[in-house]
Amino acid sequence: MAKEIIDLHMHSYYSDDGEYTPTTLVQKCKECGITIMSITDHNCVRAVSEGQPAAKDTGIRFLPGIEIDCTFQDVNLHVLGYGIDYTNDDFYLLEKNIQEQQKQASRQMLLFTQKLGFHITENDMVELAENNYWKDCWTGEMFAELLLARPEYNDHPLLSPYRSDGARGDNPYVNFYWDYYSQGKVCYAKIIYPSLMQIIKIIHNSGGIAVLAHPGINLQNRHELLHPILKTGLDGIESFSSYHDAPAAEYFLNKCREFHLLPTCGSDFHGKTKPAIRIGQINCTIDTEEIATLLNSYFPQVN
Repeated sequence: MAKEIIDLHMHSYYSDDGEYTPTTLVQKCKECGITIMSITDHNCVRAVSEGQPAAKDTGIRFLPGIEIDCTFQDVNLHVLGYGIDYTNDDFYLLEKNIQEQQKQASRQMLLFTQKLGFHITENDMVELAENNYWKDCWTGEMFAELLLARPEYNDHPLLSPYRSDGARGDNPYVNFYWDYYSQGKVCYAKIIYPSLMQIIKIIHNSGGIAVLAHPGINLQNRHELLHPILKTGLDGIESFSSYHDAPAAEYFLNKCREFHLLPTCGSDFHGKTKPAIRIGQINCTIDTEEIATLLNSYFPQVN
């Protein structure tokens, strides 16, 4: 039997920071030899209806998925939902709620960016987002894309780390987001996300399983929260990720074994916002057949 090549975490243009269509993602997965995939857009399930039949046509097993923003003890987290009934109204209500809040937060982020000394306007951002699905929602990555392309800011000291030869130049757009627009940073605009427990309930009610996404990123310097988080009813941990080196992967794999949870793997591929991340870059330290067997036990019906 051919070796399973699995990537359960990637984003289409139905994410506010994704680049490609669902069909294009399926094609890229086929080219990379992926045999089991999931498109997990931010707070949106619209990619599933396009991606699922495209994957079936190419012989790839496809898990309907989503990545949802939520909070636990005032810390923002991401939870992946797999095997969900993507027609469940809860997911469309979730998208509407987040989208409406992001519209307001985007204008706050613009003001904060201007206070850093950058002369950009609302029209600049509207023009940049004109081909996006989330047209009225701007991200830290989008601000970075605009600023790094402006010739007048070629020598700006705040941007120098994000140039090709800079310390943060590997994934410049998303690194700029993490450094300036993520929770607790100077350009952060608060959005009221559902609680972790609410999201687990929504995923479970839709027939899916809930998996903690890339904890090595979201729980940096907050590792004391991992154990209480894992006691909330989660079904798995994204142990293998482009963000996790081998020691981190082993740590989260051992937590799965300790708490009897499913270990999953995903690259978090986005395209241009994270150019250093490629499809299939999961840094898995165990035989992927083990993960495939576990997935089969959860989702024997998935084509």
